[in-house]
Amino acid sequence: VLPLFEQAQVAYTLAKKKFCKYLTNTLDLHTEPKVTRTTKLISKLIPTKIPAYVPDFKRGIDFWCIHAGGRAVVDGVANNLKLQPKHAEPSKYALYNYGNTSSSSIWYEMDYVWKVQRPQKGHRILQVAFGSGFKCNSAVWLCLHK
Repeated sequence: VLPLFEQAQVAYTLAKKKFCKYLTNTLDLHTEPKVTRTTKLISKLIPTKIPAYVPDFKRGIDFWCIHAGGRAVVDGVANNLKLQPKHAEPSKYALYNYGNTSSSSIWYEMDYVWKVQRPQKGHRILQVAFGSGFKCNSAVWLCLHK
């Protein structure tokens, strides 16, 4: 679903994390007993924590159906993925009109996308649903006609 550039960014970040962790463990950096001038210099060059790269999913997804489990859920997902208000619109509509209908809310949102936002041929629609605990499901639909 993601464009090649975004996939490359994710792969680069993961490789960088693994390589820095390998170097840190191999050279025994960032440990107190063996601090020398050389290890201080090398430890400044090799970071202990590398922030995770969050891909820009808007580059591969045109419409969003976020599980309307509550306003905090919709706003949290929209904020973390840096979505625009129009992307969360179907979810907020379903939440306002139907309430928290559990996993079926993504189908009310899909109906909203089809009737109001009108996807065109080639557009992608992401459905994301959350359950109790760590359950999460997603589906990407490709629009085949106007």
